[in-house]
Amino acid sequence: MPRGVPFTDGGESLIQVALPPGTPYEAETAVRRLVELTAILARRCAQLQEALETRVVIEQAKGMLAERFHLEPERAFDVLRRSARSNRVALRDLAARVVSSERTPREIAAQLDGAAAPPRLARSAGSR
Repeated sequence: MPRGVPFTDGGESLIQVALPPGTPYEAETAVRRLVELTAILARRCAQLQEALETRVVIEQAKGMLAERFHLEPERAFDVLRRSARSNRVALRDLAARVVSSERTPREIAAQLDGAAAPPRLARSAGSR
């Protein structure tokens, strides 16, 4: 990387370092670059942690939908993804709703449109 080019656009950092007077320019520059790089890595770590947490809740929802509606996992994910897109809902938010409730969100029920009724609904419909 060329000398003097910042890693970040704004140059802002949550890390502040005080260098003693008389610190050589090269050392000051190296410390500033390390502080910038540390901030970048901290942001990236936070992004990866959020992505991992999002993936976990999506996988849980996919498994629950597969179990509730007797779907293959790929089909359950497709239903979840299509439901989120067609209703302009974040995939993670819809997945969290699936995981947090025994009731299937209306967006997913509409997507399935009765093609794969959950066993408890199928039994009660047949017993009438």
